[in-house]
Amino acid sequence: MTDQPPPPPRPALPDDIPEPLLESRRPWLPSLVWAIPILAALIGISLVVQVLMARGPTITISFASAEGIEPGKTKVKFREVDIGEVRTVRLAQDGARIVATVELTKEATRFAVDDSRFWVVRPRLAGGGISGLGTLVSGAYIGVDGGKSEERRREFAGLDEPPVVPADVPGRSYVLRADDLGSLDIGSPIFHRRVQVGQVTGFTLAPDGSDVSLRIFVKAPHDRLIGPNTRFWHASGVDLSLDAGGVKVNTQSLAAVLLGGIAFANPPDATVAEPAPAETSFALARDETRAMKAPDGEPVVAVLRFNQSVRGLVAGAPVDFRGVVLGSVRSVNLDFNRQRREFAATVVAELFPARLARGADSPITGGDPRQRAELLSHLIRRGLRAQLRTGNLLTGQLYVALDFFPRAAPVQADVTARPLELPTVPGDLEELQQRLADIINKLDKVPFDAIGADLRQVLASMDATLKRAEALAARLDAELMPEVRSSLAELRRTLGSAGSVLADDAPLQQEARESLRELSAAARALRALTDTLEHQPESLLRGKSGDPK
Repeated sequence: MTDQPPPPPRPALPDDIPEPLLESRRPWLPSLVWAIPILAALIGISLVVQVLMARGPTITISFASAEGIEPGKTKVKFREVDIGEVRTVRLAQDGARIVATVELTKEATRFAVDDSRFWVVRPRLAGGGISGLGTLVSGAYIGVDGGKSEERRREFAGLDEPPVVPADVPGRSYVLRADDLGSLDIGSPIFHRRVQVGQVTGFTLAPDGSDVSLRIFVKAPHDRLIGPNTRFWHASGVDLSLDAGGVKVNTQSLAAVLLGGIAFANPPDATVAEPAPAETSFALARDETRAMKAPDGEPVVAVLRFNQSVRGLVAGAPVDFRGVVLGSVRSVNLDFNRQRREFAATVVAELFPARLARGADSPITGGDPRQRAELLSHLIRRGLRAQLRTGNLLTGQLYVALDFFPRAAPVQADVTARPLELPTVPGDLEELQQRLADIINKLDKVPFDAIGADLRQVLASMDATLKRAEALAARLDAELMPEVRSSLAELRRTLGSAGSVLADDAPLQQEARESLRELSAAARALRALTDTLEHQPESLLRGKSGDPK
């Protein structure tokens, strides 16, 4: 411790000054005036705490446009219940999108997770119908589809279109591959036996543009109907086809006619033991017929050359063998043969030999390739040829028919070449035209002028003969008719006399009856004599037994 100087001595007080009295000071008490501001401060603090405790998280959502979004007015709704409000709207740093700051309520904290989705609800016309009509009166608002993730998130990218299927709807998503989109759109229905069981949720074009991938969602419990062998096909609008097979019209429900759709089914002999897992990929066929047909295996490309017109033959025309469709025409071109110096139509067809005979032991689809080549050579030697035939008289469309023509000229075909080149014969219409041309050529050689001159002479001779016959008939009528009339009168009299003679009461008839009776008696006597002589021949000499001697 440091030494401190002693305090200075207190000055002496006069004797007449009294000693001051020292009293202890009382503690300070606040005045009642301060109670009111203190109470107000406590109430304000409690309100602030209450507001802070009721306030949910603040998130930001980016959109392509701020159309319909107003700070302080636009609400965030889940199933038509307010769960937040837009506070501010600003432009993103890159200027490509806008960013809306949204303040959620305390109860909506679970929506600020990684897989939640936000979009602006406004009137829209899409493949699934018209939505958001209520916003015409109430104004646009931000819709939300709550996620199930446990990971928290504060920044979101808003959707340009509302999700077709909410996240809480049970079911499975699948992928379909198609050549083109057709009349499908987001929201197009999925049918099974004409009952809607799902929807199209999206589609994307392949990077190389070769096909289109569609995402579909099938609701539970209908997703259990989809197995590994399930077939999908377009069920959009009215399927009207006019080809070599005739006119075909297929329709689905009214919704599919107006908005398009997809149908699926399982093959008749297939059972769904285990449902296909989610995200399984399937092929989308153009129609039900193509979807339900059995697998065709690997195709064989064949080249057919025709020395005739191929008008009416288009790509896609069928190629059949005695009514069984083996494939279709891929292309029709025109080539120049340098050796023959002529043009020929070249038809490239895609054939599926497995449609003729299925099974691993089939000589067409199975076995050694050399055996298949020998079988094809044998069929060509027997007369297997390709021919163009008319499939529809109304449209004039042609198709390619494979059949046996035993009278066809033999050809040498290389069955090992690829692509395979099959021999051809002229089409039925071409053959008919050739026959008609031959008939016309033969008719041209007929001397119609000489035949006409001879015919005129014959007609003139016949005319003269007819005139002579008419003159002879007139002469006969004039000369012979009186004698004929008199002869007929004599004949009538003779017949009258004969009638009187042959009457029942005529004397001649009575005499004839009497003669017949006598003749019958004589016949009986002669029969008796004959019987007697047969039994007693000696009576001819001795007389009848019992007669007197």
